[in-house]
Amino acid sequence: MATGETGFDDVTYDLISVQYFALKGGHDYGQYVRDAENANQQEIADFFRQVMSEDSARAQKCHEFLRQLGGTDNTSPQGS
Repeated sequence: MATGETGFDDVTYDLISVQYFALKGGHDYGQYVRDAENANQQEIADFFRQVMSEDSARAQKCHEFLRQLGGTDNTSPQGS
């Protein structure tokens, strides 16, 4: 299994990366919702809520995959 410069296998690193950005996006989108609501743009606020929900589901799916990989050495730095 290939490992990147982090010492983690590529799949684990990729899942963690997607999860991180999904969670960060979800945090940022909360501000976007408030901005749209403050501008009386309910349709846009609803769109941002939808995007936030999709990112939340994406982060959860990554979490599930990472848990599945936890039964192997895939979630530990390789060579340790």
